[in-house]
Amino acid sequence: MKKRIMVCLTALVLVFVLTACGKKSDDVTVDITKLAADLQESIDSSVAEISSDIFASTFFVDMDKIEESTALLNSGAYAGEIVIVKCKDSDYVSEVETLFQTRAQNQSKLFADYNAPEAAKLDAALIRSAGNYVVYCVPDDTAKAEEILKAAGF
Repeated sequence: MKKRIMVCLTALVLVFVLTACGKKSDDVTVDITKLAADLQESIDSSVAEISSDIFASTFFVDMDKIEESTALLNSGAYAGEIVIVKCKDSDYVSEVETLFQTRAQNQSKLFADYNAPEAAKLDAALIRSAGNYVVYCVPDDTAKAEEILKAAGF
């Protein structure tokens, strides 16, 4: 019994130590324009920046809670999308993640009827957050996009 308690306590201490040694996600600062340009390298088709009004109505975000954003969408024939936002408050981050997940699911359903390979890309959409930033990316080259996001602190 004592061994089990010691093993559990040791495991708990290790969790705290590893957490304390990790990078604080609140310390992340991102140049969203540069990150979006870097992520474009992972998308074969062309994407174009959309206005904040179109972004807000397409993704259903509350722009009053967004400090900074960029959104690049495809013409509609392909699934590639890049959206990066910096929320004014960390409390809004999880809601934005949910909105991005909903977008990917809805788009996947649309593409499933006429372009299954693009629907598969949406099913594997990357949604990452660090600090007050949230990234949504539907790349053609997931490994490349993951590498770019990791280098940026996500």
